[in-house]
Amino acid sequence: MVFESFIAIAQNLITEFSYAAIFITSLISTSTIFLPFPIYTIVFFAAGLGLNPLLVGITAGIGSAIGELTGYFIGAGGKHLLEKKSKDFLKKHKWLENFRKLFFRYEFTIIGIAAFLPFPFDFVGILAGSTNYDVKKFLLATALGKTLKTTLIAYAGFVAIPYIELFLGVV
Repeated sequence: MVFESFIAIAQNLITEFSYAAIFITSLISTSTIFLPFPIYTIVFFAAGLGLNPLLVGITAGIGSAIGELTGYFIGAGGKHLLEKKSKDFLKKHKWLENFRKLFFRYEFTIIGIAAFLPFPFDFVGILAGSTNYDVKKFLLATALGKTLKTTLIAYAGFVAIPYIELFLGVV
């Protein structure tokens, strides 16, 4: 019920304000920590509302990247707390220590790939913030990954919407 009402509101916003609505919706959706928000559904259907899929992908990707700064700043703010707790935690979970070492070696690439993958990206943002990773590099890597993902989703919607309408008998 909440999902359907959000989709209806988003559809009205996109019809009324087009790319600005996509930007704001994607920014809000990714600024929530550990709470999924249906931005990719909106990106998928935005091309069916007559918007350019490339511009939808770029707008949603940049908005999503800016929204992900929430996790980064939570990590930066909680750095001292995380340092104390993480030493004991890392001793118990060796795989996490291996991931941390890998992250430090390939930070930019890992951030970009994680932003592209259907992965809870909040963990990556918190880790990057807690390690004082350069916020500009974080934003750039996140924007590249998110923009590539949202552009692919927008084009998938652009191609699939006519078939979905045909299947549902809307045409």
